[in-house]
Amino acid sequence: MNYQSLKKSEFAKGDFAIVSIREMDMESIRIWRNAQMNVLRQNAEITKEAQQIYFDKVIKSLFSNIAPSQLLFSFLQKNVIIGYGGLVNISWRDKRAEMSFLVKPEIAQNNSEYQKVMSEFISLIKELVFTEMNFNRLYTETYEFRDFHISILLENGFYEEGKMREHIFEDGKFYDSILHSILKKDDVKS
Repeated sequence: MNYQSLKKSEFAKGDFAIVSIREMDMESIRIWRNAQMNVLRQNAEITKEAQQIYFDKVIKSLFSNIAPSQLLFSFLQKNVIIGYGGLVNISWRDKRAEMSFLVKPEIAQNNSEYQKVMSEFISLIKELVFTEMNFNRLYTETYEFRDFHISILLENGFYEEGKMREHIFEDGKFYDSILHSILKKDDVKS
């Protein structure tokens, strides 16, 4: 399935591509989400049944929507899924969206590989947001204990905008959420 709101169904560069989220990837995504709940807005493990219901009732309806609230993609390397992400909290009126990104745990735990694939994902998402959608703003929220993730955002042109103090409670401690963004005019390629 492809998103009716987009002209292109795939954004690719070299060995990497993002394609409209595929039902066949739901189980891998569920497993990866459950393994990395500490970096997500997810408080409980997702069951197979809950994942299928979410796909059937929420995700499928996004494909036919002209202005969906989110656009999710399977992230591929050499045509094999290695992660997923996309745009959430989309405001079509204000031309902005929040970027989401998650890769399989083996990549997330290898800094050099994580830096490479996250940078490739950001490049593809910026093409989608600034060129295809002609949006003005792409932003993220990252928990402060993810220093390396934050460094990759900065390397890819995002600016720190501020923080939500003691915004989450993880492992018995409060942490800030750091906000980053990039504007179309900041991205020299768009």
